[in-house]
Amino acid sequence: MLAKLAAFQRWLKGMSKSLPSRVAPALLWIACTGGCAHAPAVIENSLGMKFVHVPRGEFLMGSEESVDSLASAFPAYGRERLADLTDESPMHRVRITQAFYLGQHEVTVGQFRRFLALSGHVPESVADGTGGYGYNPGYDPAASARGDTFQGRDPRYSWRNPGFVQDDDHPVVNVSWNDAVALARWLSGREGVTYRLPSEAEWEYACRAGTRTRYHAGDAPESLLGAAATFEQDTATRWPVWRAFALPGHDGHVFTAPVGRFAPNAFGLHDMHGNVWEWVADRYGERYYAQSPTDDPRGPDEGDRRVRRGGSWQSWPLYSRCAYRNWNTPASRYPLLGVRLLRESRPGER
Repeated sequence: MLAKLAAFQRWLKGMSKSLPSRVAPALLWIACTGGCAHAPAVIENSLGMKFVHVPRGEFLMGSEESVDSLASAFPAYGRERLADLTDESPMHRVRITQAFYLGQHEVTVGQFRRFLALSGHVPESVADGTGGYGYNPGYDPAASARGDTFQGRDPRYSWRNPGFVQDDDHPVVNVSWNDAVALARWLSGREGVTYRLPSEAEWEYACRAGTRTRYHAGDAPESLLGAAATFEQDTATRWPVWRAFALPGHDGHVFTAPVGRFAPNAFGLHDMHGNVWEWVADRYGERYYAQSPTDDPRGPDEGDRRVRRGGSWQSWPLYSRCAYRNWNTPASRYPLLGVRLLRESRPGER
């Protein structure tokens, strides 16, 4: 039986080389879950969150892709938009010196609900009385003072209600950076091991999972189909004015998707692209890469903005790349914005 399994794994790996990039990762994952050397070590915590082992290593962080190259892949965007990505450079070598465990999935609605019930934490959108943001098909962004895509802040919207239906397996949204840090601190105290937000470098290292391409599934924007819930033809039905930026396919989800429905990357991590933006620990620095240390960079020491990574269910493919950087203030909450936690390794753990 074991010999047959090994032969099947070898066949899957061989087949993956000739298949589309959106299919190959799924086949490799099937091969590994049968017991190959690259199957991830997974730890489950008291809230039912699963964490995947990410080994220490080196990678090239950021991007120095030319406007011409980007324009070829993203012809609808316009050169001015493509030129406005200078905070991704210079590309620089980063060394992650300590292995860690990263959430296999984004924190879900059900997990966040259990955290609130056990900890007594009051989410910022409730505590300050201003609420969050939400999808309202009757809302006109042009009628708002800031032209926000979503309606808010409004007390009707929060992690419980982003204006669209979610169940307990969907990624929680309308979570501020402060809420995410509160969750990590509470888990650390409860379990006696350090939980925290990943650094921006740890996040990109984990997202790339050994690749050098725009996405962990490949360079082509279409490689996101099957690998991410992002802006495609289903979501474009709600924003038809942006259809030119939508992927030419369907992922079956207009809004968020249940976590883990798309193929993982080579580390076994799901939804690193799309579904929801993920808070990271670092303050944002537009020119930080030029002075970033090689070993375990942690971002600028000062600043009032925090980085978010990965894109969301409504993000155009350009903004879902491994290298793309965005930011918000720590009190921000939005129906595109969630969290993935890092669990530090205990001494002696793999």
